[in-house]
Amino acid sequence: MADPAYTHAPKPHGATGVLVLADGSVAWGRGFGAAGTAVGEVCFNTAMSGYQEVLTDPSYAGQIVTFTFPHIGNVGTNAEDMESHDVPGAVGLVVREDVTDPANFRSTETLQSWLIARGKIGLAGIDTRALTRRIRLLGAPNAVIAHDPNGHFDIPALIAQAKGWPGLEGMDLARIVSREAQADWAGSIWHLGEGYSLPTGTGRPHVVAVDYGAKDNIFRNLVAAGADVTIVPAETSLETIQALQPAGVFLSNGPGDPAATGVYAVPVIQGLLAADVPVFGICLGHQMLGLAAGARTIKMHQGHRGANHPVKRHADGVVEITSMNHGFAVDNSALPEGVEETHVSLFDGSNCGIAIAGKRAFGVQYHPEASPGPQDSFYLFEKFVGMLG
Repeated sequence: MADPAYTHAPKPHGATGVLVLADGSVAWGRGFGAAGTAVGEVCFNTAMSGYQEVLTDPSYAGQIVTFTFPHIGNVGTNAEDMESHDVPGAVGLVVREDVTDPANFRSTETLQSWLIARGKIGLAGIDTRALTRRIRLLGAPNAVIAHDPNGHFDIPALIAQAKGWPGLEGMDLARIVSREAQADWAGSIWHLGEGYSLPTGTGRPHVVAVDYGAKDNIFRNLVAAGADVTIVPAETSLETIQALQPAGVFLSNGPGDPAATGVYAVPVIQGLLAADVPVFGICLGHQMLGLAAGARTIKMHQGHRGANHPVKRHADGVVEITSMNHGFAVDNSALPEGVEETHVSLFDGSNCGIAIAGKRAFGVQYHPEASPGPQDSFYLFEKFVGMLG
């Protein structure tokens, strides 16, 4: 079923960009950023700010992000707000209004030039409300986003490209976005006018962070909570992790289907749990922990992406305002014995946190490092580091 606003829409005069869905629906607009085509799953993000962090979050690999907030790009970009460097993130973005010149004292580059340098395609002039309603009704579609300054498009070929893309289900993207080599992390959280601070103090517990597509701010928050951090690639073996003698292991966020990544990740995590190593997982890492404990993951209808998601903490009833970015979830309708649900979404009742009975292991589906609330969830980093003494 296609939305009438998009089906067989004729090309308007001056259109230099187009979004073509796998069902043949077409949305014309004005292209910006890089020229070319890219295929992915269309999702929507409800955050009013942080578009640079969204576009550099490796968890968005294989996705075209529709921003529901109309004014995107008006604060420009800068080097400090990158969540990753030289790692594939979102392949493109869809916005309502044309991108204006930046008006922010921290801006060092326009969004237009920033996108061109990174090969990301933008599409403006789209009815993002209609597109968001369509995703909510029918689920996240596969699509092609295209930009040609001359306005030349082969629509049948783009439809075929969208139809031919297999989709995120069954796709392991963690190995594509993960760091390729082990590295130590030094910087702590950012402060206006000071940049990223350095860790202080001695006797800090050593955390090994498994990078499935991590946001750099996660490592900064671990450092701020009192840990020293070593990052290892997604496919690092249990033996290599144990040789680093971690006081605890962190499992990062990342893109793709958790069941596919779990083929190599789950046995490692099960080995860590058997050795009673403290484990903390976020987003994909949370899902990996769930799979290792015998739970299952499911593809969500539309996913959760935004900075205003209410999550209830079962232990005391406190509601945290969280930042989320996920299209899969741990299935809380069939949690195995020994896996306790600790947090739940107040939007749709989906699982947002688990703890493993008898183990120092827990995970949350949301992003506590993304300053939601703005500090509602930093306690999770302190809780994890507090386990490591």
